[in-house]
Amino acid sequence: MKPDIHPDYHEINIVMTDGTTFKTRSCTGKEGDTIRLDIDPKSHPAWTGVQRVIDTGGQVAKFNKKFAGIGMRKK
Repeated sequence: MKPDIHPDYHEINIVMTDGTTFKTRSCTGKEGDTIRLDIDPKSHPAWTGVQRVIDTGGQVAKFNKKFAGIGMRKK
């Protein structure tokens, strides 16, 4: 393998949506950084089977505002 072409692989902390934490190794960030998850297997509808609207940072509201008039006929 060529030297100095691979990213730094180090240990980081992951914080789940319920507050539990664990350590893993990643190329993301720096050694000891913390990543807080917005969606994880404990809250994602694909794994829980419970459908709910997850509005992160107002994305759903922004979409509804942008496309509110589509499909409505003007008189």
